[in-house]
Order: sequence, then structure tokens, then C-alpha cells
Amino acid sequence: MGSTNRPLPARGAPSLAAVRGADRYFELKSEIHRKLLGVLNFERVSSLPKDRVRAEIGRVVERLLEDERVPMTTAEQTKIVEEVLDETLGLGPLETLLKEPSISDILVNRYNKVFIERAGKLSESAVRFKDDGHLLHIIEKIVSHVGRRIDEAQPIVDARLADGSRVNAIIPPLALDGPCLSIRRFGRHVITQEEMLQYKTLTPAMVRFLSACVQAKTTILISGGTGSGKTTMLNAMSRFIPEEERIITIEDTAELQLQQRHVVKFETRPPNLNKEGGINQRMLLRTALRMRPDRIIVGECRGAEALDMLQAMNTGVEGSMSTVHANSPRDAFSRLETMVMMADLEIPTRVILQQLASAIKLVVQVSRLQDGTRKILSIAEVLGVRDDRIDLQEIFTFERAGVTDAGKVQGRFHATGVQPKVMERLRLSGIQLPPHVFTESVPVNL
Repeated sequence: MGSTNRPLPARGAPSLAAVRGADRYFELKSEIHRKLLGVLNFERVSSLPKDRVRAEIGRVVERLLEDERVPMTTAEQTKIVEEVLDETLGLGPLETLLKEPSISDILVNRYNKVFIERAGKLSESAVRFKDDGHLLHIIEKIVSHVGRRIDEAQPIVDARLADGSRVNAIIPPLALDGPCLSIRRFGRHVITQEEMLQYKTLTPAMVRFLSACVQAKTTILISGGTGSGKTTMLNAMSRFIPEEERIITIEDTAELQLQQRHVVKFETRPPNLNKEGGINQRMLLRTALRMRPDRIIVGECRGAEALDMLQAMNTGVEGSMSTVHANSPRDAFSRLETMVMMADLEIPTRVILQQLASAIKLVVQVSRLQDGTRKILSIAEVLGVRDDRIDLQEIFTFERAGVTDAGKVQGRFHATGVQPKVMERLRLSGIQLPPHVFTESVPVNL
């Protein structure tokens, strides 16, 4: 690309600053993009290294800018070249946000209203799409990469980006104000226990306990609300699974990033326009059981597959893990009970509760607090069924004490002092934990 300002012959033509103030800027960029598609030999450039592709496209865009006879500085020219490259090779206006590792969520309410989340806090972004058609084009580009489609007949779709980020889109007639898009970021970096300790998500004692439970094949359920960090916690805890074990993951949209070498990944498939060909979690779970798994990890339990998962956990596939949307450990079991009933097998409630209590040994409750931080609020052990309800005892809790003037949550991680029954399982697995693990108390922001 050129490194000097080029005086263009169109005397009296508006500057880019004036053009940018109205739709003309989008029109200019769209026109250059359209012409680029017409003159560029994509078959040739596809065989070039990425840097050379950008340089090649950059030169073509520069020539097209000259044809448009709009004077601009080198910085302005570079900016519009980059934006056209993003439209051609990437996801248009979203590319700017996707390059920011600090952004955890991108929420497009309308083509001209884009919000982002950083450190648990939402704010409006300056990023804009040209119009509804532009936003719809980007959505179609995303979903086509994973072999899915979105149109009036199928106006809702789940997809993922190359880095594993989860995408959900909905378009008219269901979205009244135009296409709507949300992206939950999942970078390639899997958070480590050291980072979780640094962020004060949990304490060293909690890490030691959870690590021991995972290694001893204790079945664990991670519970929490939307955006609370359930998948992040599941990824982090999966690091404790021994390398030699065979793991099968089942998800609606692939998000898990397990680090072991013996991992088989399954992903559901929605039905086609004729409502045929759909593959749900329940079908994948049954397939997984025939593939000699040491552990099965279900990204999130949402329906009748909860019954199959419980049966798997109770018939030899120990140490499995899953997540569920719930605000407390007890709510998590209420939701699972409802999901099992969705299997339409008329199983008595007490039998369902006994299955739940037998299969799941620990519940880890995670939450995003009002200051945007994510913490484990509770680690509870399942004792059994009493008075027609799951009997739980907390081993670790986070007790909130208030909020500072700066908006930071104050509190204390607290071990209840209870010696969990799972200690016998740990002992039989050759794992010893010192008694002080269950008496630790750690202040946060005090």
C-alpha cells in the first residue's frame, strides 16, 4: 500500500471526514467491495500466504479508491482498506471487536446498536453495520462456515466461530427490529488454575479438593446462570483428568477445549427444513456409550438427555461432568428432575431423585457478581434423598459482606469444616488431603 498522500484530481470533492458523517461512507466502502469482488482473481490469491493476500487486495482497493476520486490521507486510506479487507476476508465490522481479547461478549441488538462486555460490564460500542441487509450478510457468512443456514423458514440458528466462540442469531419475522446476533467469546487460551486463583475465583484449598475429586472420578455438576462461567470452569476442571483416559464430549455447539490427547468430540445437528435429519444430545449420548468412554462430558444438560446421562453415570461411566442453568445447587436438581420427566417414561419422582443422588456427587455453583467478577459461591456434596428432596451439605462457600465505594464485591471464601463423605473415595484412589483444607477462610477485597 502507498506510504505517501496522493493528491487526486477531483477538485472540490468532499473530504473523507465529511463523507464519513453520512451514509456516503458506507456506500463508498460497499462500492469498492463490490468492484473488488469483480476484479480480483480469488482462485489465484487463495494459494498465496495470508500476508501477500492482504497486500494484493490492498493494491486493488487503492486503485479502486483512485477511480472513486475521493481525496484522503494515508491514514484514512489505510483505514478504509482495512475495513474492505475485513468485509472480504473476515466478518466485516465484527473483526475490530474480535481482535480485542478483553471482550467476552458481542451483542448486536440492531445493525446500529452493538454492545460489548468487558470484565463483566456492558457498554455500547461505536461499531455499526450499514443496514439490516449488511448484518444479515455477516450472519449468513458465519453460519455457512459450519454448514448451517438461516432464512425465514429457519430464523434461529446456533453456530460457532473458528476460535470456538459461540454464536446465536435470530432474524425476522421472529426478531421484530431486524437481525439480532450474540457472540460468546471463547478464545484458544484455556484458563489455568493459577489464573483462577489470581482472579480470586476460588481458593488454593478449593483447587486441591476439586483436583482430587476429578482424579478420583467423582461425578460433578457445574451449576450457574447465563454468563456465570460454567463452560470456563468445566474447561479448567477437565485439566485434572488423567492423560490416559478416553473422553467423549457432547455439545449443542462445540465450546469445550479439553487439553488431553484422547478426546472424541460430538456435536448435535438441527433438523432440515423438512424436520428431518436432526441429531440431538440424547442420540449422541447413546452412541457415546458404545464407544468405550472412560468419561463423558455433556456441555450442558437441557432436556430428556438428562435421563440417559444419569443412567450412564450409574452404570460405569464415573467421573463424568456436565453443566446446568440454575441459581443454586438445589435449583440445579429441580431442573434436572424436570428434564428427566421430559423423557415421557412416567418414572416416579422418588426414583428420579434416587438416580440423581446416586449419580451426582458434587455440585459446583458459579456466579457472575455485580462487579463483573466470577466466583465459586458453593461446593456442595450430595448425601442422598431425605423427605423427598436431595440432601446437600456445603463444603466451601463464598459469603458476601458488601460492596466498596468503587463497586467491588467484598466477601470471604469459607470452608464449613465438614469432612466430606467423598474423602473415602479419595483415600481408595490413593489421594490424601490434609485436614486444614476444610478449615480455610480467605478474605476477598477486605
